Amino acid sequence: MKVWWYMRESEDVAGVWMRQSEHDLDTARYLMRDGRYSHVCFMAQQVAEKTLKALAYYRGDSDVVGHTLKALASSLEAPYPELSRLYEVVETLESYYVPTRYPDALPRGAPFEVYVYDEAEDALYGAELVFNFGRSIIP
Repeated sequence: MKVWWYMRESEDVAGVWMRQSEHDLDTARYLMRDGRYSHVCFMAQQVAEKTLKALAYYRGDSDVVGHTLKALASSLEAPYPELSRLYEVVETLESYYVPTRYPDALPRGAPFEVYVYDEAEDALYGAELVFNFGRSIIP
């Protein structure tokens, strides 16, 4: 098992984050086929988070922390102004970070009972938009 600080010395960190983001996107597609809509929404949030972190590393940041997509996207506005067209998507995906996994984050029911196909489809589409944006910048 590689330890993160060793990986920073030997591998392209942005590329590693993009590969994980792509894997998460594939996972979200698989979960969609299986009807696991709350998990699709969460994985879509993860795709966006990892893609945005990849962009931050690509521009030269050395330590990228946090899970707030809006803050990540805002911090990337100067080098990637086109990202602003995805702010609404990013905001929606951010809303899936907690309530898609925890029943006490919802007014009623368990996440798997609450999230439906349409939400998952929109989340997956949004994740693909963010991922494709990142892929257009990071080779």
